[in-house]
Amino acid sequence: MGLMRPQVLIIGCGFGGLEAARALRAAEVDITLVDKTNHHLFQPLLYQVATAGLSAPSIAAPIRHLFRGQRNVTTLLGEVTGIDANARTATLKDGAVLRWDHLIVAAGATHSYFGRDEWAAHAPGLKTLEDAFEIRRRVLLAFEAAEREDDPARRAALMQFVVVGAGPTGVELAGTFAEIARHTLPGEFRRIDPRQARVLLVEGSPRVLQAMPESLSESARAQLAALGVDVRLGARVTGIDAEGLDITTSAGAERLASRCVVWAAGVAASPLGRVLAEATGCTLDRAGRVVVEPDLSLKGFANLQVIGDLAAAQSHAPGQDPKPVPGVSPGAKQMGRCAAANIKRRLRGEVTQAFRYRDYGNLATIGRNSAVVDLGTPAGPLRFSGYFAWLFWLFAHVYFLIGYRNRFVVLLDWAWAYWTYDRGARVVANAGLAGLNEASPVHDVKA
Repeated sequence: MGLMRPQVLIIGCGFGGLEAARALRAAEVDITLVDKTNHHLFQPLLYQVATAGLSAPSIAAPIRHLFRGQRNVTTLLGEVTGIDANARTATLKDGAVLRWDHLIVAAGATHSYFGRDEWAAHAPGLKTLEDAFEIRRRVLLAFEAAEREDDPARRAALMQFVVVGAGPTGVELAGTFAEIARHTLPGEFRRIDPRQARVLLVEGSPRVLQAMPESLSESARAQLAALGVDVRLGARVTGIDAEGLDITTSAGAERLASRCVVWAAGVAASPLGRVLAEATGCTLDRAGRVVVEPDLSLKGFANLQVIGDLAAAQSHAPGQDPKPVPGVSPGAKQMGRCAAANIKRRLRGEVTQAFRYRDYGNLATIGRNSAVVDLGTPAGPLRFSGYFAWLFWLFAHVYFLIGYRNRFVVLLDWAWAYWTYDRGARVVANAGLAGLNEASPVHDVKA
């Protein structure tokens, strides 16, 4: 009997985990890929599911299908709850134990309510398909409830949608909510005019899209205003309940009545960060991310690497000071490839290399024909906004989607929506109006 090949365990099949597994395709290793869902999710377009523009299968792909041709990968559906770095084992929620020689943890991130977790019941975030289904349910049922409401004040609260946080996700959600109200739903109701709905974008900092240059940030704010979004900058949320939220601005405290609040203001690392800290003594930053060595490993555990949103990683470019890596999909993909390459180097007895992040720029869409683009080029930054930025954003996202079918379907759906303003994924299950602002199990019936 031959010697057993090195065992590589990858936890999480987001962008980082997927890229790491693919990069080890030709390596003489056996890979076990564990994820608590059965699909890889293209998160940059998740807001399109939440706003009824796309159905779930358009932006998700079964993990088993993705690796059907890669014979050195075994896919398991499960949730890792424990890691023993010394024994080189990982324990699943059902008690199963997996052995590993090399471990890549790419467990991603979740929502952060900055210590106010009770807000989650009233203001869902957007990280998973379940989150997207819940947001879609609340938005569509708010209009349904408004159609039946006789009290003007309660009707106004039902037709006031608030997005907290003006990063890319918040900007995209707010802009699309406005388009739904002004272009998709008019003519479908008899007692309300959906065009009278108000969309508010609440941001605690002085501008939207903080990661963008100030000129593009201002352009994004102007494009949001043109869509009818009320942008509230310098507004700090102090409370959220079933009837709305409280904010504080330089003008004082204000109450915003709303039955549909969406949270896009903060992220926190996966709970596996704390598990790793207990197992290895590694350091966590304020967001719960794992502080890693330059080669993405943990101090004292060279065969254990952390990548993606769970890693507090830095880019180590030659001749430059280390720079923090942003929590975006290109960063996770690059870390996945780096982690895989370092495993190959260890197997050959070579020295590992430090991670170097290549920043290709930032994109954000605001709505129909509206977007901002900030690209890094050899000749310097290339920045533009408006219609051509929107086209660039559209084709870039279609290009990076997983699978030709998904690309074709998304292009077809977007083309239809562009010419008709129709949004085809508006069916929701469990459509009872009771408990409108409470979480409810919901499924993408179009899927």
